[in-house]
Amino acid sequence: MANIKSQKKRILTNEKARQRNRAVRSELKTIVRQVRIAAAEGNKEAAQESAVKVCRLLDKAAAKGVIHKNQAANRKSGVMQLVNSIEA
Repeated sequence: MANIKSQKKRILTNEKARQRNRAVRSELKTIVRQVRIAAAEGNKEAAQESAVKVCRLLDKAAAKGVIHKNQAANRKSGVMQLVNSIEA
């Protein structure tokens, strides 16, 4: 454990940020999984609905620095390709 007060505070804030980032990443994985499940079932409306949520959450995560903006763009692209490939 650090002896310097600022370092002790830094340890605490880093842990809070780590927990928050972990929760955001987990939420992203969950919603992307929902899109994939809907796509596998051929349910285009549900997949599109979830894809809109995914895009919003990915943009938020990129803005907050949880993931890189290019990674967000790549994931959005992949999700939208998947949704657009579903035959209605």
